[in-house]
Amino acid sequence: MSHRWMLSVAVVAVALALPHVFKSPYYIHLMTLSLIWVVLAQGQNLTQGFVGYVSIAQAGFMGIGAYISTLLTMKFGVSVWAMLLIAPLLTGVMAIVAGYPSLRVKGHYFSIVTLAYNMVIFIVLMTFSALTGGEAGIPDVPRPSELTLGGHVFSFQGRSNLNYYALALTAATLATLCCAFVLHSRVGRVMLAIRQNEDLAEAMGVMTSRYKLFAFVMSSVLAGLAGSLYAHYIGFLNPEPFGVDQSLNIILAVILGGSGTLSGPIVGAVSVTFLPELLRFADSFRLITYGLILVVATIFLPKGLVPLMATLWRRMHVSQPVVVDHKSTRKA
Repeated sequence: MSHRWMLSVAVVAVALALPHVFKSPYYIHLMTLSLIWVVLAQGQNLTQGFVGYVSIAQAGFMGIGAYISTLLTMKFGVSVWAMLLIAPLLTGVMAIVAGYPSLRVKGHYFSIVTLAYNMVIFIVLMTFSALTGGEAGIPDVPRPSELTLGGHVFSFQGRSNLNYYALALTAATLATLCCAFVLHSRVGRVMLAIRQNEDLAEAMGVMTSRYKLFAFVMSSVLAGLAGSLYAHYIGFLNPEPFGVDQSLNIILAVILGGSGTLSGPIVGAVSVTFLPELLRFADSFRLITYGLILVVATIFLPKGLVPLMATLWRRMHVSQPVVVDHKSTRKA
C-alpha cells in the first residue's frame, strides 16, 4: 500500500474517531457541516483546480439539489435515500443545459456567466414562493428513514446525530475518491493540460469543450449531492445559503486549502466552517477578523495550505550530506 493510501486511511480513521473524542453536539454539528462542505469544495476543485475555470455558481447548484430533494420527498413521497441519488443527477442535467453555452467563453467571461447563473437561481428561489416557500422557507424537511445493516438499525434523527455524521463522511469520502479517479485518469490529464495551456491543447486536436463540460457537470453533481445532504440535515430550507456570497466562500475554501490538490479542498472546507465559530471570542469583530485572515492567506499563501505543508515536510526530510571521517579512513 502506497504512502498516500495509508495517509488517506489514517485521515478517515481520525474522522471516524473525532465524534467520540469531541462529544459536544455543537462540535458534531460543525463537523457534519464541514463534511458537506468537503463535497462542495471537491466539486468546485474539478473546474477551478483541474481545468482552471472559476465557477461562481456552485452554491446555486447546491440550492437546486436541495430544493429538488426537498420538494420531491415532501410533495411526492419519494424516499430520502432515493433523492440522495436522484437530486445530484437532476442537478447534473440542469448543469448540462447551463454549461453547454457558457463554456464557449473563456477566462473571466466564464466566471461572469456563472455569476449570472447563481443570481438567477437565487432570484427564482426567492420569488417563486408558491413552490419554494420564498424567504419564509420550507420547514420540517424530513430526515432519511432508518437503515438496517447487518442486523443493526441506524436512526438519523436528532441534530447532532452520529449516524448522519457517518453519512456525511461517507459522501465526502466518495466525492474525494471520485475526484482522485478523475485526476489520475486520461480525462484528468487532459483537464490539467487545459489548465496549463488551453490553446496548445486545442492545437493538438483535443476537443477542450467536452472536457470542460464534463468537469462543470461533475462539479454540479457533487453540489447537488451536498445540497440534498444539507437540506435533510438542517431540516429547514430557504434560499439564503445558496447566494453568490456562499459561492465565493466555496472558491475561497479551495484557494485556502490548495487549488488543484485532492487534500486542499478538505483542509479549506474544514477551515471555512470552523474559523468563523472559533473567532466568536472577537464578538462584533468576528467576521472582520475572518475576512482579514482569508485575505492574508490568499495574498501570502497563493498556492494554499496543503502545498505549503508539503514543501515544509520535504525540506524537513531532505537527506543530510554524508560526512566522511578521513582519519578513520587512513587508519583502515
